[in-house]
Amino acid sequence: MTEERLAVLERRLAAMEDERAIERLIASYGPLVDCGEADAAAQLWATDGGYDVEGWSMRSRADVAAMVRSDAHQGLIGRGCCHFLGPSVVTVHGDDAVAVCESILVLHRGEGFTVARAGANHFRLQRIDGRWQIVARTTRALDGQSEARDLLAAGVTGR
Repeated sequence: MTEERLAVLERRLAAMEDERAIERLIASYGPLVDCGEADAAAQLWATDGGYDVEGWSMRSRADVAAMVRSDAHQGLIGRGCCHFLGPSVVTVHGDDAVAVCESILVLHRGEGFTVARAGANHFRLQRIDGRWQIVARTTRALDGQSEARDLLAAGVTGR
């Protein structure tokens, strides 16, 4: 194997490892918030990372932890819920990345479960201190409005 070919393989492997790390980070969100692990969920964000979900703006890791600890969120957990984020499309540009996925919030109600919300999720991430962290997450309801569709289109194209 030539040095050049080895270098190409190393770059390809590094790209796959970055994509996988980001996919794992995003997939961790649901289980962490559904078991109430506020600090672990907040660690997915950069210290000053933001989360804008349908008019509710969190502007820091501390705000994300506070959301998970809130009475409203703890009530969801106590009644039974599932924050499910589907597979992510990830585009990496060096130490910056964009990812997009769809999500659903499933709530336990009576004898069964209902889908309470379906959303489009657009993430901007950076490699900070050697690990990927969310610097901005925007979530919009998939309710027919163009904003959610625009988030999906931007993410799939790596913007």
